[in-house]
Amino acid sequence: MPARVPRRSGEFRPLQLLVCEQRGRRQPLPPRLARLYGDLHLPAERSRPYVFSNFVSTLDGVVSLHARGHATGADISGFSIRDRMVMGLLRAVADVVVVGSGTLAADPRQVWTPRAICPELGADYARLRAALGKSGAPLNVIVSGSGALDLRLPVFSGGQVEVLILTTGAGARRLARESLPATVRIHAIHRRASLIPARTILRAVLLESRGPRILVEGGPRLLADFYRRRLIDELFLTLSAQIAGREDGDGRPSMVMGAHFAPSEPLWGSLRDARRGDDQLFLRYALKTAGPRS
Repeated sequence: MPARVPRRSGEFRPLQLLVCEQRGRRQPLPPRLARLYGDLHLPAERSRPYVFSNFVSTLDGVVSLHARGHATGADISGFSIRDRMVMGLLRAVADVVVVGSGTLAADPRQVWTPRAICPELGADYARLRAALGKSGAPLNVIVSGSGALDLRLPVFSGGQVEVLILTTGAGARRLARESLPATVRIHAIHRRASLIPARTILRAVLLESRGPRILVEGGPRLLADFYRRRLIDELFLTLSAQIAGREDGDGRPSMVMGAHFAPSEPLWGSLRDARRGDDQLFLRYALKTAGPRS
């Protein structure tokens, strides 16, 4: 297998602000993060959660190369240090990070914390979380209908983060045969189908989590139902200056898989924020949601 060679990792330099609608409450970013990213405004406290997603995509819409050793977003971003900085920032303001079992399989050594994705800014992320009144790392939620998970992986066994596994009754019985780490708990969704709907995921997360900011990091099929049900408030999208290409049947996914909206029910976004880091664009779109959630 060819060695993994970054296109360009970049340096920690400030993003250039192109478009900004300052809605919501300004977040108390520590000086270094404020210099690198600029101001970050998020919705003030409200009766329903704030659900946002984060993805990196090539110019032609590929979010994973779907190749052994090259299935993560790092290959899409060109191992961009700025993309890692923004990912860490979004995790730092989140109370919960939700990922599917496919995302875990693509990057099994991953733990969904700010420090894990960008250790160079770990202390700054910790200061931000402290200023927001958040202790520890965001709750990691792993969605797996089958429960076929290796509990020896770092996200479960490393003790770095509390983990909630959302699974079916059959998946919970399968996991019950394993030795469950002290930081891991299971929430069983009693349904026959292995696919757990987004609204059910959100309801379970709200019962188990410590706060209202829920970051969904994928994968594309998990995210598809969140978009189908109009549950995503905002999308943070890194547009990488790469054309990856596709061949018929190669399995390379786009950001949303397993659902289509246009032409009958197109889902439009409103550009709220655009920043530039070298050849990459860091975009933020607001999306029309379905209203109150419970």
